[in-house]
Amino acid sequence: MRIELRDGVLHTDGAPGLLATADYPYYRDDPSVWRERLRTLRDETGIRVVTSYFPWRHHQPDADVPPDFTGATRPDRDLLGYLRICAELGLSVIAKPGPFIHAETNYGGLPDWICPAVNPEVEPTLDAYGDPVLWNGSVLGADGLVERWPLPSPQGAYFSARVGEWMRAVGKEVLQAATTPEGPVVLVQIANEGLFTDGALPLWSYDYSAPGLAFFRSGLSEHYGSLDGYNQVHGTAHTDWAEVQPPRERRAAGSVQEQLARADWGRFHSDLLAEAYHSWTEALAPEVPVLVNLNPPAEHPHSFDGWLSRVRPERWNGIHYGFTNWMGVVSADRTSHARYVLAAKRAPGPNLEENWGFSELYDRAYAAGATSFHQSLLALAAGATGINVYTGVATSGWGDDMDVMHSAPYPDCPPIDQHGNPTDKAGTVRMLADFFALHGAEFLAATQVTGPSWGLYAPYAAVAAWAADDDSGTGCGRQLRAFHERMRGTGQDYRIVDLESADPQTLAGHPHLVLHGGPFMHASVQRLLADHLAAGHTVELSGEVPRLDELLRPCTVLAEALAAVAGAPAADNPSAEAAAGAPTVLSGHADAYWRTVGPDTGYLTVLVQSDSEGPVTVALPLGGDRVGTVTLEGAKGGAALLRVVAGELDDFLLTGLNSYLASAVTPSVALGGAVVRAEGPADLARVAGELRTLRP
Repeated sequence: MRIELRDGVLHTDGAPGLLATADYPYYRDDPSVWRERLRTLRDETGIRVVTSYFPWRHHQPDADVPPDFTGATRPDRDLLGYLRICAELGLSVIAKPGPFIHAETNYGGLPDWICPAVNPEVEPTLDAYGDPVLWNGSVLGADGLVERWPLPSPQGAYFSARVGEWMRAVGKEVLQAATTPEGPVVLVQIANEGLFTDGALPLWSYDYSAPGLAFFRSGLSEHYGSLDGYNQVHGTAHTDWAEVQPPRERRAAGSVQEQLARADWGRFHSDLLAEAYHSWTEALAPEVPVLVNLNPPAEHPHSFDGWLSRVRPERWNGIHYGFTNWMGVVSADRTSHARYVLAAKRAPGPNLEENWGFSELYDRAYAAGATSFHQSLLALAAGATGINVYTGVATSGWGDDMDVMHSAPYPDCPPIDQHGNPTDKAGTVRMLADFFALHGAEFLAATQVTGPSWGLYAPYAAVAAWAADDDSGTGCGRQLRAFHERMRGTGQDYRIVDLESADPQTLAGHPHLVLHGGPFMHASVQRLLADHLAAGHTVELSGEVPRLDELLRPCTVLAEALAAVAGAPAADNPSAEAAAGAPTVLSGHADAYWRTVGPDTGYLTVLVQSDSEGPVTVALPLGGDRVGTVTLEGAKGGAALLRVVAGELDDFLLTGLNSYLASAVTPSVALGGAVVRAEGPADLARVAGELRTLRP
């Protein structure tokens, strides 16, 4: 079996498919229940791919003793046995060896002995103020709270060496025996949500340690060629690279040279991720594709900019993009919605952690399956190539060595409870899994109907990340957030294109570009945009028009191109045609997305907001002058996905129940003259022509 990831889509022996997965934390359960829990997860949800973290602290609690993957020191460390069970049950596995996993484990899954507070050989990650970056450790303090421990610097020599040893051990002792085609492992995920769940942190949060700054200056030397080259561009007179200091003070840049210095620091952050991902993957040496899962931007005004400057999948060279979701209920919160959509749109890849099980730890809304169902469909509508159920099974068999913070069960409301019994959510997941097992490849191949695209020039994000929270005019993250709201307000979908990595052919697929400007821009990007204009496309640039290149040399290619079209008659705008082909919500409070297979065939996703009242009615363009009217009766905060074939309703998914919002609706869907209605409050689906109802 040959496994590939192409443009974020899983291909098995050349055949594409939507990646539907569920997590099982085997290390939190007694080995005696592993087989039964996995069998129940498979049979009750239809999921055939399991994701599992391999906690470093669990398998190697002692620095002087090799990792245990066979259960020789304790039965619940028998990772090889766990993977054999997966294979025997016909389950594929995404292996997640960290080194940092979060997963509500002590010290994020790192062993205590790698902590700088325990081992002076380990250098801590430092913030801009010189303070160590902290994480929950594994010991309760006198106040009953978990002690906060410093995190290692990812570039530290001791940490890097020991991580390499851990990864090589996993690769040699686990993956060589368990990787497809002989074993169940089909993909590997490196790290979790950045390096230390820090992908969303501000740029001043890390890493100002000595090894971190050495890596920063090494990157400057490579980028500028020499210290003289750096001095010439930045207007400095340094005699040693050690004199070059990163930005530390949060304030508006006073000069274009200071802006460029902030762009340098943003590039360092993206390089730091890429270097760690590649060095850890090299040590692991897997024979299957490697991906990562980035957490979305945080809720702060500056977070879009910090995130965009750090998360540069185009620079990862073979490491594939994925994302996760832990930011709030998107059907009720506009900010959470914007952050979620950005993560799904940044690059093609699967959602690798969707909250299906935690209500007590995060938000009570997740007690209802409708909340997670809504968000899973939003991810796919926005561009994701897969969904995940985190976690699929509740567990209750861990000790304080793994988690001193939380009590069983973990989590509190997943599809399979701690006794191994399916909950209402299992049926909801089953509908999703069965629908996409049948239609997933076609869904992913369908064309998203979108309006204008956002042109991302990441150096602007690195500059703007340092601006004050109330500086709403700064680009580009805050401008992208405003663009998101503008598009959502007009009922249009959009895409994001990275301008530094795009070529003319790629950009031609984005006929209407919107971006925010600044004083400098790579000369190659300016030429790319100028050629895009010359080809008759639209470039809508707000803010300052760049007149310098990336080395602050005069470059007016784009300025001249924009001036040339400023007085010209408006050309036909292909993106306007695309917008005209978008669905329109006529009643109810909902978002609608349309993916086309043909003029009157495709997939309509309708995401009902938590405050919606009454039925949702959508006008659906079906090619030419034809418009179909879709009417849905569904639960508040729920969602629907309809397969439309030749203008007629085919298979579909629809939620009629949301227990958290006390919304229980007799669901129905109508398109044209066809109406399908349940007999009472329920979730309703039709898969392969078979009608299903799911009641509590």
